[in-house]
Amino acid sequence: MSAKKRILFIASEMSPYLEETEFSAIINQLAIKANDGGFEVRCIMPRFGTINERRHRLHEVVRLSGINVSIDNDDHPLQIKVASLPNARLQVYFLDNEDFFKRKAVFHDENEKWFDDNNLRTIFFCKGALETVKKFGWPPDVIHCSGWMTGLIPLYLKTAYKKEPVFGNSKVLFTIGQTTFKEKLGSDFVKRANIHANIKDKEMEPYKDANNVAMFRGGATYADAISFGAEKVDKKLAEEFAKVKGKKVLPFKADSDLTDYLQLYNDLVSK
Repeated sequence: MSAKKRILFIASEMSPYLEETEFSAIINQLAIKANDGGFEVRCIMPRFGTINERRHRLHEVVRLSGINVSIDNDDHPLQIKVASLPNARLQVYFLDNEDFFKRKAVFHDENEKWFDDNNLRTIFFCKGALETVKKFGWPPDVIHCSGWMTGLIPLYLKTAYKKEPVFGNSKVLFTIGQTTFKEKLGSDFVKRANIHANIKDKEMEPYKDANNVAMFRGGATYADAISFGAEKVDKKLAEEFAKVKGKKVLPFKADSDLTDYLQLYNDLVSK
């Protein structure tokens, strides 16, 4: 009997833990359907301070402790927690850090002020997610990235992490969602996001505007396949990525029929 194919969901939100957009519920359903459909599934998301650890029964994974994520020559300790998705036999891993994720808010404070370190939090999460998979020693066949906060991961997989054996056969699906913020990630975001000497300035070009649209553009540029996770996405993005040569593009469907996603996972695995 052949081994199960593996799907890794990396998401900035997932129901019931965080529900910023409607796609959080779709990711939940996709993970369960893929798991029930014969795939081996794992999920990774940030452990935002709004997530109730007691209610959702999160606990630290001691064997995965000890990872430090380096950004701008500063090391940031990564704590990994895990919970079982309700009504499903699959695990969700939460990436935590005292400085970045303990606050009781997601991207804005109680006065709706944008957190100045959202750029560092994003880089930390994207790099931390890939370092976590390396620590797992669990090679995913498909990595489904959703949420603007995951936008650097397809780039990293094609550049800084392309020689990592654990990602040697991984195909990436990136979901373009609705625009949820108008602020910038900072003038130094591109410089900070360039975590490896192998990433050329030209390869960072899609992220140059350092905003919500730029994160979606970058993720879609380096993904092997693209899906649209909302009816209303940025018009220019929709036109730019509706048809991309050499990539499967899955349009948004209001009826939330997930069959096309499961077929796309299978198509990516068979490539």
